[in-house]
Amino acid sequence: MPGAITSWRERGGRRVRLALPFDDIMEIALALLSLSPAELETLGWSFKDRKCLLDHFLASGRQAQRTDPAALGGTQLDLRLPLRDVRRLRAFVHRELPKAASNAALLDRLGKALDVLP
Repeated sequence: MPGAITSWRERGGRRVRLALPFDDIMEIALALLSLSPAELETLGWSFKDRKCLLDHFLASGRQAQRTDPAALGGTQLDLRLPLRDVRRLRAFVHRELPKAASNAALLDRLGKALDVLP
């Protein structure tokens, strides 16, 4: 049976908070879904790596359910990401997201949010 430290590392280590508007979260999730196997390989990711990131983004849907649908688009939601996944997200933002994002302001907001994280 693995020890507590081993289990913690397998889960990605320390978790950090990333607050983004709901619309941005959904656009990033769609961009993650649109990655081809070749693009995943370029990032050095497996399908499991992408699924882990998607799971964090889709978990924000639980918070969104408690929000008025009319105000949902701009509502800030918190994501709790392990540092391992923050590093993956940074690589994605710099390499692949600019190809898939329909909104340049999203790239700026996400870049600034990631810059303040460890």
